[in-house]
Amino acid sequence: MWRSLSKYVCVFFLLALSGLFFLINNINVLEQNLNCQTVSTLYQLQSSIHTAFFSEAPFPLDRNHSYCGLLGQEPSPEEALEERYLLESIAWPEPMHHSESVSLDHTSDPAHSFFVILPARGRSEWYVGDQLEVFVQMYDFQGHPKSHGGDFLLARLHSSELEAGVAGQVLDHRNGTYSAIFSLLWQGSAQVEMTLVHPSEAVHVLRRLREERPDRVFFKSLFRSGKLSQTTVCNLCLPTSQKPLCNYTDAHTEEPWYCYKPKLLSCDTRINHAKGGYVKGLLTNKEALLFQSGVNIKVHIHPSGSDSVTVLPEKKDKADMERSSMKMEPTRITPSGYYFQGSWRALTGGVIRQFNDSSAITQCLKGKVVYMYGDSTARQWFEYLNDLLPELKQFDLHSPKNVGPNMAVDSTHNILLRYRCHGPPIRFTNVIASEIRYVANELDGLTGGSNTVVFISIWSHFSTFPVQVYIRRLRHIRRAMVRLLDRAPGTMVVLRSANLQALDPEVSLYNSDWYSLQLDWVLRAMFRGLDILLIDAWEMTLGHHLPHALHPPPIIIKNMIDIILSRICP
Repeated sequence: MWRSLSKYVCVFFLLALSGLFFLINNINVLEQNLNCQTVSTLYQLQSSIHTAFFSEAPFPLDRNHSYCGLLGQEPSPEEALEERYLLESIAWPEPMHHSESVSLDHTSDPAHSFFVILPARGRSEWYVGDQLEVFVQMYDFQGHPKSHGGDFLLARLHSSELEAGVAGQVLDHRNGTYSAIFSLLWQGSAQVEMTLVHPSEAVHVLRRLREERPDRVFFKSLFRSGKLSQTTVCNLCLPTSQKPLCNYTDAHTEEPWYCYKPKLLSCDTRINHAKGGYVKGLLTNKEALLFQSGVNIKVHIHPSGSDSVTVLPEKKDKADMERSSMKMEPTRITPSGYYFQGSWRALTGGVIRQFNDSSAITQCLKGKVVYMYGDSTARQWFEYLNDLLPELKQFDLHSPKNVGPNMAVDSTHNILLRYRCHGPPIRFTNVIASEIRYVANELDGLTGGSNTVVFISIWSHFSTFPVQVYIRRLRHIRRAMVRLLDRAPGTMVVLRSANLQALDPEVSLYNSDWYSLQLDWVLRAMFRGLDILLIDAWEMTLGHHLPHALHPPPIIIKNMIDIILSRICP
């Protein structure tokens, strides 16, 4: 009897299991015929079973195919040549040993390392206009000198009492030693600050992640038709072997974007674009030791001897001194500007006026239409002006404030401000699909002219992708910018560079300053020679005494706005 009963139990179990799987696979269809409460319960059941058997993480990239084979048209010979030049120009020294094989003990340790200020060349004193040179020797955790380069160092010269600061240039001698070169631009005390951002072994990991795991930040889109809805993973490149794709490549720029196609919905039912999340578990246990706050991420290097000098007033015989110093100094650097008494002083492009009250800013912007395109660092400029100018009134466009589009108007003084985020990849929470725009297309839609000002800041959201992706995007923007300036030469275009930010072990893997530096070098090279204004956010955040932040504090934003307004109203 038990044998017969067990047979029926098995049959019943198989029937029940078959019915359950049939129910799960057809929930989306049943949704059209069931009430909301029932469907919600079924979806919860489907979700719990799906979580138990399948991973919700994005599909890993197909290692048998090169990254983003679906990146649109192949570059022309001229574009390929430029791309090769740009990639060679940002090439970074490789460590002797790859991170998988090296132990923490043999990596760069800022606590054992030191810097020393070298004597003035041919003199015992420093004067305004001189260059200060600093020698840096890196050691490992065992106290042995490093024998190869590739460490990512930052150099700053500053004076707290004078509220002065300037970025220095670091030269890698590729043997474990470095030089930091500073321009002496103010009279009085000047203190050197050297910082290890990442050891060379950590930079190797960051480079590998950029090339092999561009999916470590993933995106998603909601698809909906009636009561039927589904969310799928999206990115610049998706493995075609997993699921059929929806192709959202832009028709004009051919910038690619893909989402996995929903099972029961068409591709034209996409509602929005959003950041999906961050892939975890990217590092081995050994590699994780290379990214430790307070140990080897943005840690100061201590001086051997004094860390400061006293700078005397500029000598009268300046011409003779410059000729003498140029003979003696093999490398002469010129920063874009420096801080003095808390204000930015540009070394090129004219005098920077201080716009300290709203009425002066309003008069300068009178009759202007200001378009701001890019990421949240561009939106900061919109928010700064909108908060500062009392007669600007922001329109409610029924869009999320931190996503946009945003618009503000001063009808009395005929001022219009507009902000729109750039097209994907962008890690915003919820961008309506119909509001997705590419900067190049927006520039092509502008009339331009002497009453038009264009701000562009686009860098942060490209840090997880191979540099070729950024080069392609900037190439489209550059072409559109040239077309705009050709048809409306009076248009003022402002381009903002990348800036430094706070780093911890997690942020370093997605938004490291090393990624930002590489993108910054590319941006400067690609727009060199155009009649535009470059806001050097990199040096403005490095030279300032406040902590680094993805969104620089208001005083730095004010100095950026002062530069722009000084160009509009010299």
